[in-house]
Amino acid sequence: MSSIEINKDTYLMWYEQMLLMRRFEEKTGQLYGQQKIRGFCHLYIGQEAVLAGAMSVIKPEDSLITAYRDHAHALAKGVTPNAIMAEMYGKATGCSKGKGGSMHMFDKEKHFYGGHGIVGGQVPLGAGIAFAEKYKGTEFVNIAYMGDGAVRQGALTETFNMAALWKLPVIFVCENNGYAMGTSVERTTAQTDIYKLGLPYGIPSSAVDGMDPAAVHVAMDEAVQRARAGEGPTFLEMRTYRFKGHSMSDPQKYRTKEELESYKAKDPIESVKQTILTEKYADEAWFDEMDAKIKAIVDEAVKFAEESPWPDASELYTDVYVQEDYPYIRD
Repeated sequence: MSSIEINKDTYLMWYEQMLLMRRFEEKTGQLYGQQKIRGFCHLYIGQEAVLAGAMSVIKPEDSLITAYRDHAHALAKGVTPNAIMAEMYGKATGCSKGKGGSMHMFDKEKHFYGGHGIVGGQVPLGAGIAFAEKYKGTEFVNIAYMGDGAVRQGALTETFNMAALWKLPVIFVCENNGYAMGTSVERTTAQTDIYKLGLPYGIPSSAVDGMDPAAVHVAMDEAVQRARAGEGPTFLEMRTYRFKGHSMSDPQKYRTKEELESYKAKDPIESVKQTILTEKYADEAWFDEMDAKIKAIVDEAVKFAEESPWPDASELYTDVYVQEDYPYIRD
């Protein structure tokens, strides 16, 4: 049982959060096709419940770190849609001043620490952030998200060992969407029950239905309580699915249409909508209003990005070193 009640307000919040993620990502895909957004671009469509269920548990001061499929994580943590869209455009008003793009978003004020392009590179960094919280004596936790491909990086086992040994307030979350790029878990992992990788280190570990925000909420609540109580890390394997390819350039030939449609039938947004209607938490008019509200937010984000200025060339020399007057060689 969760210590934080799941009620009408929770479901309405989940629906709004997930709908914003979905519509924002759909618009991102359209803009990428128009070459408004360049570089690599990885969409989160289908996986929204993994974040929504966590956000109903954690505090604003708790931190998140993730890999390069990061737009929705930034949205969930409270980074404004305007700042995220501007970042993907490469504009100066972006959350990383236009220097990070789709894959490298940060917002220190919102305790969102990326956005990392190196597979698995964020995992030890998440433990480091948790170490800092423990060192400072706070009650805050870090949630370190990773894909199923990242669990085969050596840094994972080293990090698990240190986090367990030092009882760090970190929750490791594997968003297992079935494929590391285009390669299935079954072809690359001897232990397909990924959560079991945490057990040899004495880390409480479990598999969670990542298509159900309520299941995510309960699992995350337990993990957060343990971390705040000084009992150390938890490893959760969120079993989810992405409806789009690994990136915008992915032809998706590695999976069947039947498989994709079977998961679309479990769409977390539609599932939450049905619960809201069944429980009479809201009527169809509320959903129409929410659709219009989210559309306006996304449209405003695009307008903001379009009208924002490009970074000045001098920005090449800022935010690289802590020392502001670092002596660059410019010749």
